[in-house]
Amino acid sequence: MILYFSATGNTRFVAEALAAQLGDEALDLIDRIRRGDHAPIRSDRPFVICTPVYVCEMPRFLAEYLRDTPLTGSREAYFVFTSGGYSGVSGVLARGIMGKKGLRYMGCADFTMPRNYIASNAYSELETPEIERRIRDSAAKIGPVADAIRRGEKLKSRHVWLFELLITLPFNPVWVRVKQGVADFHATDKCVGCGKCARLCPLNVIRMEGGRPAWRGKACAHCMSCIQNCPAEAIEYGQVTPVKARYRFEKYRYALGSPQPQAETNARKTARAAGSDR
Repeated sequence: MILYFSATGNTRFVAEALAAQLGDEALDLIDRIRRGDHAPIRSDRPFVICTPVYVCEMPRFLAEYLRDTPLTGSREAYFVFTSGGYSGVSGVLARGIMGKKGLRYMGCADFTMPRNYIASNAYSELETPEIERRIRDSAAKIGPVADAIRRGEKLKSRHVWLFELLITLPFNPVWVRVKQGVADFHATDKCVGCGKCARLCPLNVIRMEGGRPAWRGKACAHCMSCIQNCPAEAIEYGQVTPVKARYRFEKYRYALGSPQPQAETNARKTARAAGSDR
């Protein structure tokens, strides 16, 4: 069984494509995570756990969910990481989680996908040709990874150096505590009150109040699900995001031969042009 969490579609694409190649089932964990549902998940085939990478690790809420949820049946687990180009120490942490659960860690595969994190100016926006290239390259990699899993081979994991662990393990919780707040999220007058952002938030941080989303509490994964999936592009993060394009995998599926998506709105183009000196 393929288990996955996906905020903007990158990981969903890889998970569903692997499931199709393997003739297996893909299970989206978002509803289980939101409900705190830790009922056992059984698979007679090896588990394939697909996850994005946040701040050099798999999302902390997903790691905690996997620790607390019994995985029964098969005792083998593969991991697939989607990132902007660096999976950090995710493989090491995955190995540790599976070891404590009594599962055999079968290695991991890294897929470099378009970045979706726009709540910081530390990451430059990718041009459309690069987004398309990353999607095509990832699609081409799915077949070989599926073949290796089908044959029961271990996936060759990237070597993680000691200095990466020494830097990342203490850095990640500091970043989460200091940089991943909710105060700067807000909805503009374009909000139509559809509630999609609240339904997609894995940590239930968003509440609909008076027909508008409100971000409450301190626990936020900065998964970008709310801001990237808003159909009205009404959600912003401080003054960082108004000039930035939104990213969802489906918007660029045409790179695989699907029909061209609707063009970016004129308002967004104008805003991006005005902010071209970033």
